[in-house]
Amino acid sequence: MESNEINIYCDESCHLQNDKQKVMVWGGIICPCNKTKEIFKRIREIKYKHLKNNQFEIKWTKVSSSKLNFYLDIIDYFFDNSDLAFRGLVVPNKDVLKFSNAEDFDKFYYKMYYTMLKTIFKPSNAYNIYLDIKDTNGPKKIEKLKECLENKMAQHYSFRGKVINKIQEVKSHQVELIQLSDLIIGAIAYINRGMDSSVAKKKLISRINERGYTLTKSTLLREEKFNLFKWHGDEDNEF
Repeated sequence: MESNEINIYCDESCHLQNDKQKVMVWGGIICPCNKTKEIFKRIREIKYKHLKNNQFEIKWTKVSSSKLNFYLDIIDYFFDNSDLAFRGLVVPNKDVLKFSNAEDFDKFYYKMYYTMLKTIFKPSNAYNIYLDIKDTNGPKKIEKLKECLENKMAQHYSFRGKVINKIQEVKSHQVELIQLSDLIIGAIAYINRGMDSSVAKKKLISRINERGYTLTKSTLLREEKFNLFKWHGDEDNEF
């Protein structure tokens, strides 16, 4: 994967303070900017091959037995394409985290985004970060995230040039790699929450396992294709 301009398509799961879910997951699909059109086209072809609908939105919540072969094909496409990579971060139990107010939780949210993204950055590249639109607070969150990322990168690292080109919200139904990010993050959240009620979802997770990745453990730090970090609160003191 060699390109000076890299796109990162990010999503998150169970990331709200009071959603009654223990596990939180952040993640992003990484792709050279000049390969995105080709990849979007190929994913739409896979959609049409299986579903006769190239506008179908890939989502973890839509995984079912009737669409299993489609989702397996999508996962195989990700692993077989050398231009695609994934970085994810799991907080396994947010119940143990104590926040005195919403501001403290927001700070933690941005810290986790920074922790997830910083491993991706290389000084020779410039990055465009795309996030799924979640709510009307999006523009404010985008501005704050960009500020946090730039400040922390400048504080802790020495590098030349501009690492972050832009951070932008997009509509997930229009962006195939946001959809792929949702699918992989959903699988990570599902298995780390100890769920096993869906045969189709378990088979999809098994396919990822067959590719050499266990979604309940951190990968090695320099893993490039599928990099996962299980955060326990004492590994990162940069924020």
